[in-house]
Amino acid sequence: MTRSINVVVPTGALGSGVSEMLLRSAFKSGRVDVIACDAGSTDSGPAYLASGVCKYSRAAVKQDLEILMRARAEYAVPLLIGSCGTSGSDQAVDWTRDIALEIAAEHGMQLRLALLYSEQSPSFLSRCVQQDRITPLAPMTSVDIEAIGSCEHIVALMGPEPYVAALNAGADIVLGGRSTDAGVLAAFPLLHGIEAGPAWHAGKTAECGALCTVDAREGGVLLRVDSMGFDVEPLSQSNRCTPETVSAHLLYENADALRLMEPGGLVDVTAATYTALDDRRVRVEGSRFVPGPYTMKLEGAAANGFQTLMLVGIQDPEVLSALPRFLSQMHELMVDRVCKTLNVERDSFHLSLRPYGWNAVSGFDHRERPAPVEIGLLFIATADSQERATQIAKICNPVLFHMPLDLKGPLPSYAFPFSPAEVERGAVYEFKLNHVVKVDGPLDLVRTVFTNTGECA
Repeated sequence: MTRSINVVVPTGALGSGVSEMLLRSAFKSGRVDVIACDAGSTDSGPAYLASGVCKYSRAAVKQDLEILMRARAEYAVPLLIGSCGTSGSDQAVDWTRDIALEIAAEHGMQLRLALLYSEQSPSFLSRCVQQDRITPLAPMTSVDIEAIGSCEHIVALMGPEPYVAALNAGADIVLGGRSTDAGVLAAFPLLHGIEAGPAWHAGKTAECGALCTVDAREGGVLLRVDSMGFDVEPLSQSNRCTPETVSAHLLYENADALRLMEPGGLVDVTAATYTALDDRRVRVEGSRFVPGPYTMKLEGAAANGFQTLMLVGIQDPEVLSALPRFLSQMHELMVDRVCKTLNVERDSFHLSLRPYGWNAVSGFDHRERPAPVEIGLLFIATADSQERATQIAKICNPVLFHMPLDLKGPLPSYAFPFSPAEVERGAVYEFKLNHVVKVDGPLDLVRTVFTNTGECA
């Protein structure tokens, strides 16, 4: 095959911003065969999967999606979106579908939507455990049926095959549940016979839009994929791709700079070459896809307690010069006060003190460094109910507000920025599943539903 498949990737995440001007410039500058982008991630934690709620606002997602759908209609190309609504849960796919139908109605668009659902039931996965088909991924070390049953939502990351099947069935727009980022972008090239190595590597390179460019904030990228390799260039004329920025992206969310595990095999770029075609474009050749057993990653999340926060600002130089002792002393006083006041055991709740401005991000002991000028000390109480977490915070309030470094010294007052001091954060979420499941085929765990906009209207 000699001709390329040209994939425009307008953004790294639907809802984070799409430039209509740059998108249209890609169509005007040459042939574009498909618009494809990602809409989800686990980067911001388990809350979006457990709750089924999108990280971005509905207004932001609608604005981006409207730009993409209008371009799709004008230039008559397919539109593929993966991991809808951040988590890719069934609820998140339906939420995105409703926005797409609203846009279609507002613009009089007649189109065929394909909805790809990949949420899994705990009962089904429990049977998979019994069949020895589920394996843990780090940092998980075991397969726990009880943990599976506790999840609010569980999704399986699909590869490109469900997108290919939907396109073959005549879909104009494919809204996918949880998907591998690279698979969404690789789907259309694979549909048209492009070799899997270049298709997958191109998808991985452009999964985050302009993150493979010199200026990650400036628009998306255009891929030209053929069976020998692919070219990548930024949509913005003022932005650039370099061999370094393109090759480095395989390390993004991947521990190996030369190999990437995907459903159904391994992307191997050991022999890949990266050549600057000019000051903006890079050519990549030599990527291989090594087929293997077909597995799909499982992500599951659930609520696990409730939290109440308090925050104080501290500028006391004596305190700041002895932070490890101060924090250890405060934590012990708080825990002891809660246990005695509520007549409870230490393991029935959890307290955390995080000194922003000293080591709240790293958690490392920085006592060898100069003392900070000020810190924001974040207090976090975690308990089995919101009421109990707030009660614990109120019990700890005097200690957070007034504890001196020398317990026999006069009482200081640290700076509360809010009144009331307690901020109820609500439910706390955690990932319960980070595993892979063996499947017989790439469509086994995916349910596809087609919708025509005229029928919905």
